[in-house]
Order: sequence, then structure tokens, then C-alpha cells
Amino acid sequence: MEQHIGAYMTVAANIINKCGGVEQTALLAGVSVNWVYRWKMPVDKGGLGGRVPRKAQDNLIAAGRVGLVDIKPSDF
Repeated sequence: MEQHIGAYMTVAANIINKCGGVEQTALLAGVSVNWVYRWKMPVDKGGLGGRVPRKAQDNLIAAGRVGLVDIKPSDF
């Protein structure tokens, strides 16, 4: 189970890195900065265990399609 969570943590961290930080990720995803921070928090601490929510994924992929960020579906 830890490997699975670790893989998700890597995905969330990678997406945030590709976007240029938490603030830019929030802007591109259409969510609050606090919500992006929760992506990397463990579930037992009220976070998402490293998962990027589907709606945010869709928004980030759309931003990638128009060239705002280098993100594609396979990044998730």
C-alpha cells in the first residue's frame, strides 16, 4: 500500500512541478491554493494522498492542449 501512495505522491508532486509551483497549478486547475496543497497531504491528515482530482486533471490537460503548460493525460 505504501508504494501505491508513494506513486500518487510522485504524480501530484510532478504535476505541481510541471506547472511551476502550487500557485500556478491552482490557477491552471481552477482551484484554490489550499486545495492543491491537499493533493500531497496524506489521507489520514485530510488530504488526497497524492491524487490529483479528476476535475483538476481535466482543467490541467486542457491547459496543456492550448500550450499553457507541458501536461498531457499520461502524466496522471
